[in-house]
Amino acid sequence: MLGNFVYCNPTKLIFGPDSLNSLGNELEKYGKKIMLVYGGGSIKKTGLYDKIISILSECGKTVVEDGGVMPNPTYEKLKEGMKIARENKVDFILAVGGGSVIDYSKAVSVSAYCEEDPWEKYFVRFEDVSCKIIPVGSVLTMVGTGSEMNGGSVITNREQMMKVGHVFGENVFPKFSILNPELTYTLPHRQMVAGFYDIMSHILEQYFSGTDDNTSDYIMEGLLKSLIHSARIAVKNPVDYEARSNIMWIATWALNTLVAKGKTTDWMVHMIGQAIGAYTDATHGMTLSAVSLAYYRYIMPYGMDKFVRYAVNVWGVNPEGKDKQTIAEQGLEEMGKFMRETGLAMTASEVGVTADMIPGIARATLIMDGGYKVLTTEEVEEILLESL
Repeated sequence: MLGNFVYCNPTKLIFGPDSLNSLGNELEKYGKKIMLVYGGGSIKKTGLYDKIISILSECGKTVVEDGGVMPNPTYEKLKEGMKIARENKVDFILAVGGGSVIDYSKAVSVSAYCEEDPWEKYFVRFEDVSCKIIPVGSVLTMVGTGSEMNGGSVITNREQMMKVGHVFGENVFPKFSILNPELTYTLPHRQMVAGFYDIMSHILEQYFSGTDDNTSDYIMEGLLKSLIHSARIAVKNPVDYEARSNIMWIATWALNTLVAKGKTTDWMVHMIGQAIGAYTDATHGMTLSAVSLAYYRYIMPYGMDKFVRYAVNVWGVNPEGKDKQTIAEQGLEEMGKFMRETGLAMTASEVGVTADMIPGIARATLIMDGGYKVLTTEEVEEILLESL
C-alpha cells in the first residue's frame, strides 16, 4: 500500500428483507419536517410509497414531497428541490430510489442554503461545502451507483451540455441507508443490467491504477468474481434473493471509498460516459459499457501487467505458453462475452451517439490523471470513434 490516507465512513447500513422496519427508529434522531424525494412514481405502483408514508405518519413527521427526479438529474430540477427544501425549512431529506435520487438529494442538501450558484461552486470549481447541510438518508431501490454510502453527486446541466460529478466529504454521506434486496426485484431488465455494469465499472476504474502490491486490488478481484457469478444468475432469475443480495452488497462496497485507499484511481470511462449522457440522456451504466472495451484496449499497453493479472485472476485465462499481450487480450475478450451475455450496450451508437456529436462529447469530457495513460481530447475522440 502506497501513500498516506485516512478512512472514515459514517453511513449506517441496515440490510435485509426486514430493514425497512428500522426506518422509524432512525428518523427519530432528526427533526419533524421530512422532505421525501423519489423518482418517476414507481414506488407508488409497488406500494413502497404507502409503507413509507405510514411510517412517517407513525413517527409524527410532516412530509414535504419532491417527486419526479429523472434518471440523470438536471440542474433545473436541483433548483426546484433547493427551493422546496429552503422554503419549507426541512429538517431531513429521505431519498427513496436509486443512485440518481440519492445523488440529487445530496445535491439539494448542500445547495439549499448555498449563497452562491451551486453549479459554479460545486460542479465547476469543485469547492467544499461552506453552508448549512441538510442531513440525508436513503431507502435503496436500485443498485449500481453506491451513492447510498458515499458523498458523490452527479448533476447534468442541459444548457451547458455537461454532466459532472462532485465527490463531497463525509459530512455529506447519507446518515443511514436501508438496503432490502427485494426492493430491486421490480426493475426492468435493462435498468437492472445497467446497474450491474455501473458496479463493475466502479471497481475497474479503481483497479486499473497503480503498480504496487496493493491489498485493495485483491479485494476488488473478489468483488468482481462475485459480481460476475451473481449477475449471471440474476439475469436468468431476477428474483433470486441470494444473487440480488450479493449484488446489492457488492455495489455498496465498490464505491464507499474503501477499495480506493492506496490507489490513484482512473475514472476516465466515467468521464467519457458522463459526457455522452449529457448529449444523449442515455442510461448511465449503458454509456459506460458502450465505451469501456475501446478505452481499455487503448490504455492496455500502458498498464500491461495489471491487464494480465485481471485476465488470469478475474476471468480465469490460462497464461501457460502465452505472451502478455495475448493473455491481456483474452481477458478483455472474456469481459466482452460477459457484457453481451447480460445484454449491455456494446457500442456508443447503441446509446444514441452519432459521429457529429463526438467532437463535442470529447470537449465535454473531463481529463483525469490517475490511470495508466493521461489522455488528450484528441485521444478521447479516437476512443469514441472506435466505440461507434
